[in-house]
Amino acid sequence: MKQEKIISIRTKLLGIILPAVIIIVAVLVGFSYRISREAIKKASENLLNTSVENQVSEIEAWLEENLSSISAAKKSIETMRLSGSQLQQFLNSFYGYNSNYPQGLYLADTDGKMMTAVGSVKTEEDPTQTVWYNEGMTRVNIGITSAYTNAEGEEVISACGILNDYSDTLKVLSADLSLQKISIIVSSLVSMDQAQAFLVDSKDWSVLAHRDSSLLNAKLDESKDVFLQDVAKRLKEDDLSTVQIDGNLAAFEEVGGTDWILVSYVPVKAVYQDVDRIRSSMIFIGIVSVLLLAILIERVVYVVIRPVKGLTKAIMAMTDGDFTVKIQARSKDEIGVMGRCMEKYAQTMRSMIASIHGVSSRLYKQADSSNDVSGQMYDASKMQSASMRELNQTVEQLSISVNEIAQNATTLAMVVADTRENSVQVNEKMQDTVDVSQKGKADMQNVGSAMRDINESVTRLQEAIDRVGQASEEITNITNVIGNIADETNLLSLNASIEAARAGDAGRGFAVVATQIGQLAQTSADSAHNIEKLISEINGLVKDAVSQAGDSIASINSSSVLVNGALQTFDNIFENIGLVSRLVHQMIEQVEQVDGVASNVAAISQEQAASSQEILASSDTMVEQANHITGNSESVANEAKELTESAMELAHQVEIFKIGEGES
Repeated sequence: MKQEKIISIRTKLLGIILPAVIIIVAVLVGFSYRISREAIKKASENLLNTSVENQVSEIEAWLEENLSSISAAKKSIETMRLSGSQLQQFLNSFYGYNSNYPQGLYLADTDGKMMTAVGSVKTEEDPTQTVWYNEGMTRVNIGITSAYTNAEGEEVISACGILNDYSDTLKVLSADLSLQKISIIVSSLVSMDQAQAFLVDSKDWSVLAHRDSSLLNAKLDESKDVFLQDVAKRLKEDDLSTVQIDGNLAAFEEVGGTDWILVSYVPVKAVYQDVDRIRSSMIFIGIVSVLLLAILIERVVYVVIRPVKGLTKAIMAMTDGDFTVKIQARSKDEIGVMGRCMEKYAQTMRSMIASIHGVSSRLYKQADSSNDVSGQMYDASKMQSASMRELNQTVEQLSISVNEIAQNATTLAMVVADTRENSVQVNEKMQDTVDVSQKGKADMQNVGSAMRDINESVTRLQEAIDRVGQASEEITNITNVIGNIADETNLLSLNASIEAARAGDAGRGFAVVATQIGQLAQTSADSAHNIEKLISEINGLVKDAVSQAGDSIASINSSSVLVNGALQTFDNIFENIGLVSRLVHQMIEQVEQVDGVASNVAAISQEQAASSQEILASSDTMVEQANHITGNSESVANEAKELTESAMELAHQVEIFKIGEGES
C-alpha cells in the first residue's frame, strides 16, 4: 500500500501562524506609518498656517506702523496749514527719519510740481503720470499702492493720499516703501525647514516679495514655473485653503487692508522625511519582532505537537491492522486523554480479534467436518441409487416370471394331458422365482441398510450444520460489539474534532488526530461489515444445508417406508410361491383336479403379477427418491465446500490484524 504523504501539524501551524504574524506586523507598521503620516501632515499644515499667519501679522504691523507715521505727518501738515517754506522744513525733518522710507516724504500737485526733502534723490519727470500720484488722488486717507519700479530703479510700494493743506491746488503726499523690507519679513519668519514664502498682488498677480529677487514683479500666470501657474489658478478661484500643489504643501493668507496674498509652501518630501525615517525604523523593528516571534512560536509548537507525533504513528499502525503498538500517554491534557483512550481501544481490539481468531478456527474445523459428512452422505446416496437400480431389475425379472407362470397356468387348464410335464416346468419356474425373490429381498435389505447409513450421515451433517450456525451467531455477536466500539470511537473522534474547533489554531493538531481516529473507526466498521456479510452468507448456506438435510431425511424416511413395504411384498410373494409349490405337488399327485388347481394357479399368478407391478412402481419411486437424495447430497457437499471457503476467507480477514504472538 502506497504511503500517503503527510504534512506535519508543526509545518501547518508554522505555515499559518508565521504568515499571519508577518501580515499583522506589516499591517501594524503600515497603519502606524499612515497614522504618523497623517498626523505629521496635519501638524505641518497647522505649522505652515501658523507661520503664514505670523508673517501676515508682521506685514500688517509693518504696514500699519508706516501708514500711521505717514498719516500722522499728513494730519500735522493739514492741521498746521504750513506755508511753502514751512512745508519744506517739515519734509526735511522726515528725511532719514524712518529707515522704511529713507527718501522721506514727498508731494506733488495737479500742476506737476513736486516737492522733496533736501538731500532726497527722489525725482520724477512727470509726477502726474506716476502710480503713486494717480492712486493717491483716489484716497482721502493714506493707503498702499501697487508695486512698481520707481525712477531710481527700485521695486517699491507707496503710501499715499490726498493732502488737504487748504491751498488752491490739490496735492498728493507720498512716501516710498521698499519691498526689500517686506521680502525680509516674508523670508525670515518662515518657521519650517525648507519652507518658502512669497507675496502676491491679487490685482495683477504680480510677485511683490520673494527670496529670489528675479521673480519680483513677475506675473504668476505668465511664469514658466508650473507651481507658480497652479498657484495662480488656485488664487483666481478664490480658494485659499491649504492644499498640496505639485509636490508642495501650500498655505494662503490675505494681508488685511491690502490686495496682497501671502503664499507659504514647503516640499512634501521635507514634511514626510521624518515619517520616512520612522517607517524605516518600524520596518526594522517589525522584522526583528517577526524573527523573535517565529523562534518563540516554533519552540512552542514543537513542545505542544511532540506528543501528537507518537500518537499519530500509533493510530496509523492500528489503521493498518497492527494493534501491537504501545501508546505512552503521560500528559494530563486532551492529548493525554486521547492517548489513554486509544490504548484502551487497542487492548479491546486485541481481545476481540483473538476471540475472532478462535471462532474462525472452530468454524473452519466444523466446516471441514461438514464437508466430510456431506461426502459420505453423497457416497451413500450413490450406493442407494445403484442398489435401487439392481432392485428394479430384479422386480422386472420377477414380473416376467410371474407372467410366465400365469401363461403356464392358462396352458395347464387348456392342456390337461401335458399336466405332469408342465408341472415339472412350473416347479422349475417357481424355483427360479424363489431364487429371484430371495435376491430381491437381499437387495431390499441392502437398500434398507444403506438408507439407515444415509439417515445417520444426514443426522450428523445436521448436527454439524447446527454447530456452524451457533458459531456464526457467536461471530455475529462479536461483530456487533466491534460495530458498537467503532461507533463509540467515531463519537470520540467527533468530540475531539469539536474540542479542536473550540481550541482554534491550537487545536488543529487535535483535529488531525481526531480524523485519524475516525478513519480507524471506519476501517474497523468496514471489517466488521465484511465479517457480518460473510456470516450472513454462511447463515444462508447453513439454512440451505439444513433445508436440504431435512428434505433428505424426509426422502430417506419415505424410502424406508417403501423398502419396508417391498419387504412385506416379498414375504407375500414367498408365501404365494410356497402355496403355488404345494399346489403343483398336489397337481402332480391329483391330475384329476387339474382344472381347479389351474384356476387357483391362474388367480395366484394374477395376484403375483399385481404384486410385482406394485413392487416395480415402488422401486421406480425409490429410484427417483434415491436420485433426489444424491442431488441433495451433492448440493450439501457444494454448500459445505462454500462454507469452508467462507471460513477460510473469515480467517484471512482476521489475519490482517496484529495483536501480538501470545494473544492470538
